[in-house]
Amino acid sequence: MRGEFRNEPFLDFSKDENRQAMLHAIKKARASFGKEHALWIGGKDIKTKDTIKSLNPSNPSEVIGTFPKADEKIAEQAMQAALEAYETWSRTSVTERAEYLFKAADELRKRRFESNAIMVLEVGKSWPEADGDTAEAIDFLEFYAREALRYGGEQPVTPYPGEKPELRYIPLGVGVVIPPWNFPMAICLGMTTAAIVSGNTVIVKPSSDSPATAALFVDIMKSVGLPGGVLNFMTGSGRVAGEYLVKHPKTRFISFTGSKAVGLGIVKKAGETADGQIWIKRVVAEMGGKDAIVVDDEADLDAAAEGVALAAFGFQGQKCSACSRAIIVDSVYDKFVEKLMPHVEKISVGDPSDQSHYMGPVVNEAAFQSIHDYMKIGAKEGKLLAGGGPTGQDGYFLQPTVIGDVDRNARIAQEEIFGPVLALTRAKDFDDALAVANGTEYGLTGAVYTENREKVDKAKREFHVGNLYVNRKCTGALVGVHPFGGFNMSGTDSKAGGRDYLLLFQQAKSISEKI
Repeated sequence: MRGEFRNEPFLDFSKDENRQAMLHAIKKARASFGKEHALWIGGKDIKTKDTIKSLNPSNPSEVIGTFPKADEKIAEQAMQAALEAYETWSRTSVTERAEYLFKAADELRKRRFESNAIMVLEVGKSWPEADGDTAEAIDFLEFYAREALRYGGEQPVTPYPGEKPELRYIPLGVGVVIPPWNFPMAICLGMTTAAIVSGNTVIVKPSSDSPATAALFVDIMKSVGLPGGVLNFMTGSGRVAGEYLVKHPKTRFISFTGSKAVGLGIVKKAGETADGQIWIKRVVAEMGGKDAIVVDDEADLDAAAEGVALAAFGFQGQKCSACSRAIIVDSVYDKFVEKLMPHVEKISVGDPSDQSHYMGPVVNEAAFQSIHDYMKIGAKEGKLLAGGGPTGQDGYFLQPTVIGDVDRNARIAQEEIFGPVLALTRAKDFDDALAVANGTEYGLTGAVYTENREKVDKAKREFHVGNLYVNRKCTGALVGVHPFGGFNMSGTDSKAGGRDYLLLFQQAKSISEKI
């Protein structure tokens, strides 16, 4: 009997044993650079002539690994393997399915430093950010396994004379999972295992910026004996997953995390009924945000300044939950800025394999150029207070950038930048600050700093975000503690890590027998 779910503790890198283990893992990961990887389809490794390369964003001349570039023929092969495996997997007991996740959690704990190291090198995470990612992945495995057991148990229904009613949750079918690069272990693993433990089979197409991390997850699932065809791993062009598999008549659901543009494209394609399709495809989408922290004139400004800096520049602002807007009541605006700037100025930017750096590189050249362009736009739209461009190092390194006196309707106050750019906007009062915070098409995370109880209660009612935090930063959601998902153009409010998440990968069947 499993005990109650508890979040995985984070590693303390001030301890020499953890620091040395991390350095060893990074050294070992570097020694494997350039490795040729394979697809995993129907329980078999497959390689292709055409390949893609995963690069180290701290030093783009370093090739993390080479990965097959799947085409539509391979996508169809993956679909057929998933369909065949579904016939058995969907009938496998929920207890057995959950056990694979519990075993995978144990295996990931054993390979924790390996997981951390590959994320440091492949996507530029700092040591704590990488470890938080791995810990969250362990949490997903433990939490979703327990949730599957709960849904697989007897469900409460109202008794009725002369009948024996029951409600069962059954799987949907074959799903396409398209995870992002920014939480390459946690989100890839979480999206995939939630679908699998619910009885579905899946085709996973990770981001081309993080295939090595995804490959490690797949290797863990192979090592615990997951049957072939339940999880099919396919790297290559997003077009293959976004076009061929999303449109495929046998695809039952699509689980996606990424940009608004791609997400809406998937929603549109999934809404077109293909020949031979006998169901309405389900889409689970998380599509980003333009997250704000409101700083009231009755706030602890020291705590607010620290929280804003951490939320804005942790992992280079490359989180859909990152604070990209700080909205400050005008009467304390100058004092808040005075307290914020020392936090920004002390941020060290560099190769995150060196533990001393708080910020690493952005993920690739396209992101580097796009974010730099926004920095230049922001310098014209407001007052440049810090940063504003590249650091001058090799790699995709950008300075933590703060732009003050930004109009609420400016581009950098409305458009998702996904980088280390923070816009500061003045508000007349608390009510005005809430209006500014709600004044975008997104609604993912937000935070409010205030010591006024009435204002806290008003924010809880009126700040329209899926995840609201009071007197703390707007990043760092924990599985089970802060079910995660947003409103409006931030997605379908799927609440990953919550007690309703597995419902997205199941359907309820009502049965009643006359007695």
